[in-house]
Amino acid sequence: QVQLVESGGGLVQAGGSLRLSCAASGRTLSTYAMAWYRQAPGKQRELVAAITRGGSTNYADSVKGRFTISRDNAKNTVYLQMNSLKPEDTAVYYCQAKIPGLSQYTYWGQGTQVTVSS
Repeated sequence: QVQLVESGGGLVQAGGSLRLSCAASGRTLSTYAMAWYRQAPGKQRELVAAITRGGSTNYADSVKGRFTISRDNAKNTVYLQMNSLKPEDTAVYYCQAKIPGLSQYTYWGQGTQVTVSS
């Protein structure tokens, strides 16, 4: 089992930047594909960005060109660099770890709040 702890959220003005971190413990991060999801009030949780064990990435259309996901397996940490933030990026951001094809090995962090003011 792996435990995930997100950090780096906060309040920022539109156009600003934040970097979220997701620190893993219990298992080595290199075992897992990683992703960031977000959930705004009254909306479903949505995928923001994902990175495979090999380092391939994909992004939601709404964040392409603004957000960058990366992983540092030596530090057991995944990052989400968020630039040019918009008020519609306001949400709770969650880190997910999973082993592809084995749904029983899917883990979530507790979330970190990101608020973008206009």
